[in-house]
Amino acid sequence: MELFKVALSSLKSNKLRSALTILGIVVGIFSIISTSTVIRMLQNSIESGVSQLGKNTFQIQKWDVVVGGGHEARSRYRNRRDISIEEYYRLREVLKDAQYIGAEQWTFARTFSYGSKKTNPNVMFCGCTPEALPNNQWYVESGREFNYNDVEHYQNYALIGIDIANALFEYEDPIGKEIKVDNHKLKVIGLLEKQGGLFGMSRDNFVLMPITAFQNFYGRRSRSINITVSSFDQASYDDTIEKAVGAMRLIRKVKPGEQNDFGIFSNQSILEQIDGITSGVRVGAIVIAAIALLAAGIGIMNIMLVSVTERTKEIGLRKSVGAKKSNILNQFIIEAVSLCILGGVFGILLGLAAGNFAGSFLNAAAAFPMDWISIGVGLCILIGVSFGTYPAYKAANLDPIEALRYD
Repeated sequence: MELFKVALSSLKSNKLRSALTILGIVVGIFSIISTSTVIRMLQNSIESGVSQLGKNTFQIQKWDVVVGGGHEARSRYRNRRDISIEEYYRLREVLKDAQYIGAEQWTFARTFSYGSKKTNPNVMFCGCTPEALPNNQWYVESGREFNYNDVEHYQNYALIGIDIANALFEYEDPIGKEIKVDNHKLKVIGLLEKQGGLFGMSRDNFVLMPITAFQNFYGRRSRSINITVSSFDQASYDDTIEKAVGAMRLIRKVKPGEQNDFGIFSNQSILEQIDGITSGVRVGAIVIAAIALLAAGIGIMNIMLVSVTERTKEIGLRKSVGAKKSNILNQFIIEAVSLCILGGVFGILLGLAAGNFAGSFLNAAAAFPMDWISIGVGLCILIGVSFGTYPAYKAANLDPIEALRYD
């Protein structure tokens, strides 16, 4: 503690020089922490968004999760055969190791109305089977879900998101009311629980209905079917995916050696894609931070050498009254580490503030990347020790007699 107090006293006596010296540390740590904070906020927000698929659930769809490779690749995916409702029913027959197998068929940019009230023309409309509800974590807050009896009898029943209820039934209970879309009437039988938002976009702006009635409105071949599959537990999840892929290849008559003509979407797959995208940004931030920290380390070494020269008499006096080499060595290393930690603290605070401010524009929840904060503190200590050792060694090896003579 005494050495630490001496170090702080030395830094206070040269405030401007100390501030300029730690500026490089501040910039380096700021770069790492601010970037990591924004990336963490993005990941947390996206993870909560993609986790709309239930636990141990994946989706079989026409398109892959991310379509790359330019126009040629997009054309190849676009030319894939749509997944049909018949293929869904066939998969339900052959895949016995899954907990739920549901089907969804979507259309977008629809306008729903009730009396004189209308929604914006941006409502997502889905026809699905009852299994799609637990697979997507769609739960009914009031009213009831539709069942297979409703599906088999082509019932024009609707489950509505909270945004639809707010737009059409501000002061009324929506259950039992009739709404209209594309000149078709639907009876509201359930209000869905609030899903929340993602990047400022609501996930409650949708309507569900039995898939048979939906296809009666828009046709069985209007769009490709998405098939959601959930395993019984995490242990059987990967095995269920493999069996589902094998079954779909047989159902769609994909020849051995040929690529799948369908994609597999899961929470894990999309998060892996996100990690791949954000890793490049993080590497760039680390490179910038490394350059700044290297420059800062050289600056600290330079300033400590100047400090040793300025305090030559002090060192000689301390050694003449019994200070050991290790005492002098520790003193100057602690001063160097104190400079770095001080710069690191400012860099961390500024990085957290800037990162959370930038992330707030994406409506993402605040984040504190403790792992990168720990790495930042460790880097500060490493730089202080690495670049402070030589000046400290030089001070510790001064001859006390020569040091006392120094003018």
